[in-house]
Amino acid sequence: MLQAIDLTKRYAPEAPPSLNALNLTVNAGEIFCLLGQNGAGKTTTINLFLGFIQPTSGKATINGLTVANHPKETKKFLAYLPETVMLYPNLTGLENLQFFSKLAGFSYKLDELTLILAEAGLQTEAHAKRVGSYSKGMRQKVGIAIALAKQAKVLLLDEPTSGLDPKASNEFSDLLLKLSDKGTAILMATHDIFRSKEVGTRIGIMRAGHLVETLPAADLTANELEAIYLQTV
Repeated sequence: MLQAIDLTKRYAPEAPPSLNALNLTVNAGEIFCLLGQNGAGKTTTINLFLGFIQPTSGKATINGLTVANHPKETKKFLAYLPETVMLYPNLTGLENLQFFSKLAGFSYKLDELTLILAEAGLQTEAHAKRVGSYSKGMRQKVGIAIALAKQAKVLLLDEPTSGLDPKASNEFSDLLLKLSDKGTAILMATHDIFRSKEVGTRIGIMRAGHLVETLPAADLTANELEAIYLQTV
């Protein structure tokens, strides 16, 4: 579903590449976690798949389509959750879901939207409350609900657990695993070693624009992953 082929990005001609010849594949139902320090190239990778920026060379593809050549078509396949999910604070959770699903070309009845919010883990009493009163974890659940409503085949995440308390992080991990079980391909940029081990199928470690390690999560303990990460970065 997701593929980077020699994907490279320089923000200035004389600057070192922020992303250097990245080769990466994420299959349907797989959760690929990108670990690395600030500036390692994680967010640049996400932004290239989103089409927010153009590659200097190489290509990013979604479902076989090159993002740079098919920006509108590739966006139909994906949903994106940044560190802070951007929703309309004066609308309720239900109204936000209705708006964004319509924007994506879907028309749901109110009871269907309610079921989607419930599937995303948002408590029933919050559905009719304005999003401005939501915690970060609640906003993330609305973001997941939007991905479900869009029937997204790809989910791109940039530091989604930053600032979440342990309970909210656990709930978010459970939602990612459910999406993975549905066949969604998930690419998550994160600093969270524990969550990467908990939900990841594979874990990539980035340094200075290079993907320097790719590891199967099932073969490692969290302590082993932390040790490899610290040695690598």
